[in-house]
Amino acid sequence: MDLRAIRLVVSDMAGTTVHDSGEVARAFSAALADHGVEASAEQINAVRGASKREGIASLVTPKYGADAKRVEAVYASFKDHLQRVFTREAQPVVGAVETFAWLRQNGIKLALNTGFDRDITQILLDALRWRETADAVICGDDVPQGRPAPYMIFRAMEATGTVDVRQVLNVGDTVSDLQAAHNAGVAVSVGVLSGAHRREQLERELHTCLIESVADLPGLWD
Repeated sequence: MDLRAIRLVVSDMAGTTVHDSGEVARAFSAALADHGVEASAEQINAVRGASKREGIASLVTPKYGADAKRVEAVYASFKDHLQRVFTREAQPVVGAVETFAWLRQNGIKLALNTGFDRDITQILLDALRWRETADAVICGDDVPQGRPAPYMIFRAMEATGTVDVRQVLNVGDTVSDLQAAHNAGVAVSVGVLSGAHRREQLERELHTCLIESVADLPGLWD
């Protein structure tokens, strides 16, 4: 694995650079319950990493069918639950801020991407004081289709002036992150074990390597 060509790191947020002790899953469960939809932990876990609106739609459809108004109502509840949690409790993964600094010191651009829509992302960035942290922030509603489609990675490349996928490293904590990286054809796809999906889930997907945390990312250059 030769990382000398890497000029852009595209990193997921919740579970990868932002500590997630189950807040997102609980917000999913609460929002669905607000509208009489039951979903198991496994069903919720399966949509982690994807666009949150798309994930909610897939969970709502079995009960209500393709009801766009219902999806928007559940999404509004999800956003409300998550905003209360993020405002009080948002914390970076230990070592994430140091990794951001290392990338900047070594001339490597950083793009954060997330399945959250722009409004939730701004709440999270404000809570973390990360407005100026990344060279680009790409959200689920910036693209026509969220992960595992590759479009958020491509949008990150566009926003940072990166034209060659062989110069891109993608890092995330979910199956969808690894699938999006594969679909984009990036040079290096890194899974982290700090978030939603377990090692055995990530190992089944095409990837370059798995690490415990984004704090270990700079060590890959060694």
